[in-house]
Amino acid sequence: MRSALHRPLRRPPWPALSPLIALLFSAVACAQQVSPSLDSAYDALRARDYPTAIAAFLHAIDAAPSNLRIRKDLAYTYLKTGENALALDQLREAMRLDPNDNAVALEYAFLCHESPGPAPCPNESRRIFDRIRHSAVAAEAATAEQAFQNIDAPLAAGIDRWKKAIELGADDFSAHYELASLAEQRGLLPLAAEHYEKAWRLLPDRRSVQVDLGRVWKALDRTEDATAAALAASRGGEPRAAESARELLPDRYPYVAEFRRALALDPHNVDLRRELAYLLLSMGRQPAAEQEFRLVTETAPEDLLSATQLAFLFHARGDHAAAQPLFDRVLAGKDEDLANRVRAVLHQPQVLQSRPAAQPDAVSAKVMAQRSIKAGYLKDAIRYLETAAESDPTDSEVMLRLAQTYNNLHQDVAAIHWFDLARKSSDPLIAAEAQKAWRNLLSPTERFRTTGWLYPLFSTRWHDVFGYGQVKTELRTGLGFRPYISARIVGDTRQTEGATLIPQYLSESSVILGVGLATTPWHGLTAWGEAGLALNYLSHQKLHDYRGGISMAYGTGHTLRGESPGWFASASTDAVFLSRFGNDILVYNQERIGYTAGPASFRTQVAAIVGLTFDKQRQYWANYGEAGLGLRASGSFLPASMYFTFDAVRGVYLVNLGNPRPPNYFDFRAGIWYAFSR
Repeated sequence: MRSALHRPLRRPPWPALSPLIALLFSAVACAQQVSPSLDSAYDALRARDYPTAIAAFLHAIDAAPSNLRIRKDLAYTYLKTGENALALDQLREAMRLDPNDNAVALEYAFLCHESPGPAPCPNESRRIFDRIRHSAVAAEAATAEQAFQNIDAPLAAGIDRWKKAIELGADDFSAHYELASLAEQRGLLPLAAEHYEKAWRLLPDRRSVQVDLGRVWKALDRTEDATAAALAASRGGEPRAAESARELLPDRYPYVAEFRRALALDPHNVDLRRELAYLLLSMGRQPAAEQEFRLVTETAPEDLLSATQLAFLFHARGDHAAAQPLFDRVLAGKDEDLANRVRAVLHQPQVLQSRPAAQPDAVSAKVMAQRSIKAGYLKDAIRYLETAAESDPTDSEVMLRLAQTYNNLHQDVAAIHWFDLARKSSDPLIAAEAQKAWRNLLSPTERFRTTGWLYPLFSTRWHDVFGYGQVKTELRTGLGFRPYISARIVGDTRQTEGATLIPQYLSESSVILGVGLATTPWHGLTAWGEAGLALNYLSHQKLHDYRGGISMAYGTGHTLRGESPGWFASASTDAVFLSRFGNDILVYNQERIGYTAGPASFRTQVAAIVGLTFDKQRQYWANYGEAGLGLRASGSFLPASMYFTFDAVRGVYLVNLGNPRPPNYFDFRAGIWYAFSR
């Protein structure tokens, strides 16, 4: 036995080593494939040829998918091109490859927090910061601690604020939804689930909130409840919500018990109940299927498909008295396909449907597309709509539906193309809807964008009417900053009549032409700088003008032109440097909290106002505090970006040296705000 055990040692050693040799040769070959790709990638990076660099990095990753360094460099290249979502994917995979690399985790967490995206992303960044702040590496721990507190403190304050609002009677959708969203971001999942459910109960048609509820229940290991919420959201309602909900469902068809649990949660979901009825019917459980079809036809009389199926079941078992009212309902409806099926069962003559003989494929494809959209199967709808478009390239309705479906799938390039075609329709309704959507989609992707605003207002404090405005055209670079050219106007009515005590800055009586550079807005923060020439239209004097500053704005709640009334709050701060006024720096701050009321046709906002203004040179007119009430009004009779403003405030000057006025004042201001974008 001993010699038999040692017998393999007498054989040549290289067969036993062949796997190692093969592995060595494989690694060498892989390195040979990766190296040229990496060299070309880094050469392209140095030349700032980012598309070429990205292609080379992707080729290198195909050859070495577990190479952490390549994925990190690819992520940073994506960031240079503004592709934050793709950068997140690469950093996420790098974290999976090396969970202990805190540097990569921090990069991912910062980007995840800064990039707009689905709710789990900011939650994930907070969890990562929370983990790394306990790291043994002091620098990593300090960075993560600061980032964690920057996220956590506003969340905690927001949660307390919305809790108090609800306690004070703000029992509406927005209050519960905002509280749930903040609670989820802070990891308070039971609180988030409670208020997501309350928000959804208030607006059951908001299927996206049902998806949020399912996601939180899943995180709480309430698997059955999560499946019920996702199943209900995936049947009927918003197509985007249906797509998101299917990602939460198991990779199989739902069981009857899961349908039952979903209906217990959402008993008025017609699509869900109808699908359960068909499932029961396919399983041979006809009495149970009948009961579900009965409930559908009672709660949704317009559902002719369920009415037809229930009538067929009654008719098949000889209950013609129960079937006939349902048959009559279908025959009186607008679905000729279903009506002809009923006529066939009743041995009545068929009714020929009028449709263009040359385009039967287009019509049937449109019908199938509509059914796919209703069921939430958007990719199938795209296929049917493209078939319809090929059959009839002039059908602008198909173009519009294609554009909308591509938009729901976040494929905006294709959506822009089809909206562009649909906006040329001879149908004014289709053309108008497509034009609006085309403009909204195209605006964020255009290289050049022109914006403007105008704000004339009257002030009793100065007994004058002021006019402020700006038109600006900017170049979008995708690099975090935007060069622009600008024309401003600052003037008033009394300045044309002679001397006044109004500070010159409030009425420069000038048109200011300039070129500038502004950062891309980040969490409401923008920095900008501008150099130009001020042309005084009274004295015709020309002066060099340099100005710049930082602007911060934040708002929450129901906006003036939002979907529904409710509470809102906003805060804005501007710090501005002005070279022509002794290199002065002025800082303005205003906080507003109030209620948006009224229907969309005439909407108002009533708010409490608190403001503070001060400057570097301590001039009396530029250092004051104010508090009072404000009213804004708009409606469907005005352009979407126009509204009237009325503010009544009590103010106090904080500096009275050189002040010719009393230390306190009342000011009533009335103005009109209008903005546009092209």
